[in-house]
Amino acid sequence: MRRSLTGLLLATLSPVALFAQPVAAQQAPAENAAARDLHQLFKDSDEASLRRNPLFAIFRGDMRYADRFGDYITDAYFAAEKKANEEDMARLAKIDRAQLNPTDQIAYDVFQWQTEQNAIGYRPDILKLNAVRPLNHFYGFHTFYPTFSSGKGGAPFSTVADYDNALKRHRDFIVYLDRAIDRFKEGKAAGIVETKLTITNVIAQLDAQLAQSVEDSPYYGPIKQMPASFSDADKARLTAEYKATIDQGIYPVYRRLRDYLKNDYLPAARATVGLSSMKGGAELYKISIENTTTLPLDADTVHKTGLSEVARIKGEMEKVRQEVGFKGTLAQFFDYLRNDPKFKKESRAALTQGYYDIGKQVDAKIGAYFSTLPKAPLEIRPYEEFREKYEAGGSYQQGTPDGSRPGIFYFNAYDLPSRTTPGMTTLYLHEGAPGHHFQISLAQENAALPNFMRFGGNTAYVEGWALYAETLGYEMGFYKDPYQRFGTLSDEMLRAMRLVVDTGMHAKGWTRDQAIDYMMANSDMGRTDATAEVERYIAIPSQALAYKTGAMTIQRLRKKAEAALGPKFDIRAFHDQVLNTGALPLAVLEKKINAWIVATK
Repeated sequence: MRRSLTGLLLATLSPVALFAQPVAAQQAPAENAAARDLHQLFKDSDEASLRRNPLFAIFRGDMRYADRFGDYITDAYFAAEKKANEEDMARLAKIDRAQLNPTDQIAYDVFQWQTEQNAIGYRPDILKLNAVRPLNHFYGFHTFYPTFSSGKGGAPFSTVADYDNALKRHRDFIVYLDRAIDRFKEGKAAGIVETKLTITNVIAQLDAQLAQSVEDSPYYGPIKQMPASFSDADKARLTAEYKATIDQGIYPVYRRLRDYLKNDYLPAARATVGLSSMKGGAELYKISIENTTTLPLDADTVHKTGLSEVARIKGEMEKVRQEVGFKGTLAQFFDYLRNDPKFKKESRAALTQGYYDIGKQVDAKIGAYFSTLPKAPLEIRPYEEFREKYEAGGSYQQGTPDGSRPGIFYFNAYDLPSRTTPGMTTLYLHEGAPGHHFQISLAQENAALPNFMRFGGNTAYVEGWALYAETLGYEMGFYKDPYQRFGTLSDEMLRAMRLVVDTGMHAKGWTRDQAIDYMMANSDMGRTDATAEVERYIAIPSQALAYKTGAMTIQRLRKKAEAALGPKFDIRAFHDQVLNTGALPLAVLEKKINAWIVATK
């Protein structure tokens, strides 16, 4: 999955949205008044957004506001975001879409969709449900920010100014966490609370960080890698200030947050896990489904699609079981794949090398399927140990547009015996190349796009592309090995089960254990992974629905293009069309591909 700052911030604003705030245009000179107005809107919206959201700027390599963390979750912040969104919508409505060229019409449509979705998130009835739940174990600054500030994350540490800016951000971060406590208190008083499960996990995350010495804290990482060019006086000053900030500022606020959650909030938290069991949660989940999938879907429709896909994929798994000559049942085959030592790596280093090897094999094949390759390098890393227990099996963190910070494919080495080898190829294709790394890098490296299309996105497209990318392993020849083919079927099964389990818990009253048992019964997942997955869906309702929805749309559009174009169909040209305008809402993508088919014919 893609782990983004955007998703982290907007989880507090809208129904678990994963699209970016509108930002600047970098397009050719406008040809008419409508185009000029559109491009100016994008540019103006960008400048205002970056001032309100300084961490966005840092991720993009813009250091103008690097001394600020942001006043997230304040009433003033929400009011400013709402006002800016309303102004953007009003300006867009005055632009005559018919006067725009086809590319600008796509930009218009995406911008319109985003502002309309943002507006839903700022509705008083929706905002009051999200603002009082500022963090949980899957989305929260308490886990994002230490990695961001570690010297190996999004924040740069090259100059003395970089180090001083981080200290200023740390002070704001401390204020933010105290503010989060106040928001939790508001929610508790209103009867709008997180689950006992998610809060218990947050407490454990805070305990894990507090157990580290100051020198072992991620926040101290930059001190361990200070440039040799710094003066002795700066080195001494910064070392003392970082130690004091961690020991006397960050750790104390972690303790305040942990103690409040443990002693006051946890007893009032929900024992049930489904969002519909929360006050106002049924309406929030309904809105979240459409926001996440970008389509007008409901829980029942999604649930039925999931059941159908689970049955289909199970049939393909049966074929693999028979092909390898396994004599037991499919459930016994699952156990065999979970437990046989030949499907496990002996060490974290061996697991890492395995992903390095897969990366080289993919690099050798990729040119036949893509005419445009990212300039940004891709780095492969295991999650840091302080956060690995609560992370997904893998994720991607985008780099900078100029490639100065690489994209990072993170994989999970926690509970190493539970990590099996059949799924390694498909995980790399999803998180690395040609999945998230290609889609996100190619978009942000395309300076001809308005920046809200370069840096933004929506979950259905972003995760749908990555799941579609997994299927390219068939054409590339990686799944001739039946166990690797079973691995990709397992990952596809995971996405199909998500449709069933997410809607089951949040709309149909399923319990956590019921969801885990369902996933164990229909896949070869280990209990550790199945538990982490289910607890993720509890933390971020509807997000998991996007993968299969997006992938099925891209697959359907490819089949349509192949049938319509026949020998004129070029897979590299199709991939260019899907990728060269950033992450589009699925209806906008379909309109674009349909136009391309007509033009190509």
